[in-house]
Amino acid sequence: MTEVRQQRRTAGLDDPMSRPGPAARAVQAVVERAEDLNLRYSAVGNPPVYANDVFAWSREIEAEWRLIRRELDGIMQWKDALPAFHQIASEVSAISADQSWKTFMLCGYGFRSEEAIRRCPETWRLLRKVPGLKSAMFSIFEPGKHLAPHRGPYNGVLRFHLGLIVPDQPGRVGIRIADQVHRWREGEALIFDDAYEHEAWNHSDEVRVVLFVDFEKPTRFPARLTNKAVLELALFTPFVREGYQAHKAWEKLVYGADPASR
Repeated sequence: MTEVRQQRRTAGLDDPMSRPGPAARAVQAVVERAEDLNLRYSAVGNPPVYANDVFAWSREIEAEWRLIRRELDGIMQWKDALPAFHQIASEVSAISADQSWKTFMLCGYGFRSEEAIRRCPETWRLLRKVPGLKSAMFSIFEPGKHLAPHRGPYNGVLRFHLGLIVPDQPGRVGIRIADQVHRWREGEALIFDDAYEHEAWNHSDEVRVVLFVDFEKPTRFPARLTNKAVLELALFTPFVREGYQAHKAWEKLVYGADPASR
């Protein structure tokens, strides 16, 4: 674990809870202890990629994926107005600082967008099937986007991708997680642990979109308690609060001028 943490910091991916000062260092120590417990007491093991059947709810979402796609199609009509991910989550600028990774946020670590939910009610209904849902968004890769190798800041969550718009260009669109390379498919889920090094790319000439979800990693006692505590603490970190403020400013700018929001 020490080597992994050092690699994260070298890549500019410090824990989102870390800020200079004694209090931040104390919180970081708690987070590192929680990470160790998450590995030892995982209820689903610690592989880089999970079989979808491990999480029964993923099959339920797959079965209704076209409802999500229909709502996404409405959002994509004004794709150019969507923010780049690093404009909402500033820490992401360490791995992506251009306009080629756009996002449409529904919720994130205690905050949620009522306007986004109003526009995507079926998506939100299906997301509520996810136990321990922490964040959800549409993740949009423009043609040519390559997200550099990186690791997530905390191993207490797992990531769910649902392919929604995937260019039919095998070999040009994909994601590497640890030493495994996968290709998204429309209507199919991919569940992985983003604490492993991963990178993603869209080298095609078309847009790629997935439903991007983070959810609480299932763990046994005592990790279940410490993990929940750390994830609740995330609500009060600069990483999350600054992201919330940035997203609210974007909503005010865009929805305020959109008659459909009134």
